[in-house]
Amino acid sequence: MFIQPWDAALDDAEWQTWIADGHDFGLLGVNGPAGEAPVVVPTHFAVEGACLLIHLARPNPVWRAVEAAPHVTFTVIGDYAFVPGPWRAKPGVPPTEGVPTSYYAAVQFTCRATIVDDPEAKAELLRRQIAHFQPEGDHAPIAPGRPPYGRMLPGIRGLRLDVTDVRAKFKYDDHKPVEQRADTARRLTERGAGLDAPTAAQQLRRLDRIGPWRA
Repeated sequence: MFIQPWDAALDDAEWQTWIADGHDFGLLGVNGPAGEAPVVVPTHFAVEGACLLIHLARPNPVWRAVEAAPHVTFTVIGDYAFVPGPWRAKPGVPPTEGVPTSYYAAVQFTCRATIVDDPEAKAELLRRQIAHFQPEGDHAPIAPGRPPYGRMLPGIRGLRLDVTDVRAKFKYDDHKPVEQRADTARRLTERGAGLDAPTAAQQLRRLDRIGPWRA
């Protein structure tokens, strides 16, 4: 992932806060066996310290790839929008000469994957995931030999992704003039399509922290 200086995370807390703010679905990318395309799997995940917790169905083709190449990438993308060219035209330049772009936030984790097959270890992994996604509880015990989860455990495998590196990108035109960035956020809010509103919020948050861009 290419990151311009003005698109880089301002600190670790920025991307950590963004992930914690409901961005818990991403893409697991694993190198396929020699001569085959990479395997990419969309999935929810939970964070535990410097580790991402995942579980997938046992028939998933990703397992053969992970066993062959445990060094993997997990990517989370959100708060994205298409920005039309006229919105980005430089002052004094005809709007039709503006160049369009995409705004987005992305966090890319480089990890070492460990497959979890022990029944109790899988149950614990599931307990930790459900504690994240369903903190109010309201579910049956998750334990080997106890219904309903006990009979389902053989059909899944767990995956612990120990994070070895993190790269974060917040691409919101932070090198553009303050007035232009504020105007783009206004236009996104007014358009109100897709993820325009959270994209505008990210742009304004960065604008508030950075102000005029200085190399």
